[in-house]
Amino acid sequence: MIALLLALAAADPPKTVTSIDGLPLGGLPPQSLPTEGCAAYLFSAGKTRALAAVASAQAGILRVSIGGTPIDLVRTTQSGSAGYGFAGVTQYTGGGAAATLDLSIQTQRSLTQGAVIDQATLRIDRSGEDTIILPLAGLIGCAQQAS
Repeated sequence: MIALLLALAAADPPKTVTSIDGLPLGGLPPQSLPTEGCAAYLFSAGKTRALAAVASAQAGILRVSIGGTPIDLVRTTQSGSAGYGFAGVTQYTGGGAAATLDLSIQTQRSLTQGAVIDQATLRIDRSGEDTIILPLAGLIGCAQQAS
């Protein structure tokens, strides 16, 4: 048993996907829960499964990996209320890109500090490049509230 645990500890962590379904959008490495507020952890829903985006409600940041480089885009506008500090549709800009995140949140009794994102769409526009539209799904995780 100890040998198995040592072998697992020595194993390389899984590699981050560099391209999701042949697109210039890649996967992100594991991300931490926020220290304040909530974050949406969004996974690609196509053939390649990867952590495609992380949106922070409190900080107003969307993290994606374009061309193998993780970038943070800043929230510029939002409309509608989806819950947990997120809007139904949110727009972000930065790093030469503009992104629109459209999501639907479902609460579940089994999740005490978060919710399920049963469907979402991420659209990324870059000047002189093709528009990327990626279907997503994921979870919302929230920082522990002080008691």
